[in-house]
Amino acid sequence: MQPSEKFVIDEILSRHFRKSEFACKCGCGFDDVDPELVELLEEVRSYFGNRPIRILSGCRCESHNKTVGGSPKSQHMLGKACDFYVDGVESLFITAYLRNRYPTSLGIGEYSSFTHVDVRSEKARWSS
Repeated sequence: MQPSEKFVIDEILSRHFRKSEFACKCGCGFDDVDPELVELLEEVRSYFGNRPIRILSGCRCESHNKTVGGSPKSQHMLGKACDFYVDGVESLFITAYLRNRYPTSLGIGEYSSFTHVDVRSEKARWSS
């Protein structure tokens, strides 16, 4: 390794998730994901027969959030949200599970090809 090269360790957050999966897509290095979100995703994975979960968008810095048209108060900017899908499971089933399991909490957004979930304390629901 050259002196200018960095050795990056991809921190393991749980049995199935690594910190790099949640990192801001702009390359800024923001990857401070809330452990409660990771725990929730492990629960979702288990419920759906341990099928892999693919994180489309996790942490977002303010600049990247603006670039992708995110809400100015997006939970992504706090490391509390992710957009994801479960291999082989339609998003409407994922959304239904989350809404039934957490009727009074979480932010849950249903989209045609993915689900948004965030670990805010109050209930929020929407669909595209």
